[in-house]
Amino acid sequence: MSDRAQRESDLIDYYTNEVQDRRDRELPDARIDVRTGFVGQLQAEGRRSVVEIGCGPGRDGEAFVAAGLEYTGVDLAPASVEACRSLGLQAYVGSVLELPFEDGVFEAGWTMSTLLHVADEDLDAALAEIVRVLRPGAPLGVGLWGDEVGGERVWQDDSGHGPGRFFSIRTDSAVQAALTRHGAIEQWSNWSVGGPMHYQWAVLRTPA
Repeated sequence: MSDRAQRESDLIDYYTNEVQDRRDRELPDARIDVRTGFVGQLQAEGRRSVVEIGCGPGRDGEAFVAAGLEYTGVDLAPASVEACRSLGLQAYVGSVLELPFEDGVFEAGWTMSTLLHVADEDLDAALAEIVRVLRPGAPLGVGLWGDEVGGERVWQDDSGHGPGRFFSIRTDSAVQAALTRHGAIEQWSNWSVGGPMHYQWAVLRTPA
């Protein structure tokens, strides 16, 4: 099994076991605030459809649908996709490196805490794949965990949910450099969570 295949297999195992806990867990206020702002942006621009890469059990998906948007989710873990479908959300199994959609289908994109599971060597391919399925000039909301050091690592927690998960933690400058290779950064901010890591938030405008 290739390194990428092993990473994805471990992620599927972990998130399959965690899906209910994640469903019941409330999102942080800061995360809800940026989502609300992004929804407002989409509405102001007259955009109707949004694709979420790494949809999990559908917590953001429900909010997008409640705002009147046409929502599509994609996730590595079939259990997460089934959780979304149980809520009436449209969702598909797939990898960010091989999205199961045609070119230029969606008017906006959203991916939170997902690209940190992509190895540095695959990050540009993942971003290019997301841009591929978005319309030219579409906004893409991106959220990641970062710190001032960066580095790839495998974290094993004590939750009992499964194998250790692969993370690529990136500095702000590394994330910004990667994003600007695929569009223009229109918004950038981060917020502290009380430890060495912080959350990075960006809105990327895809090339027109």
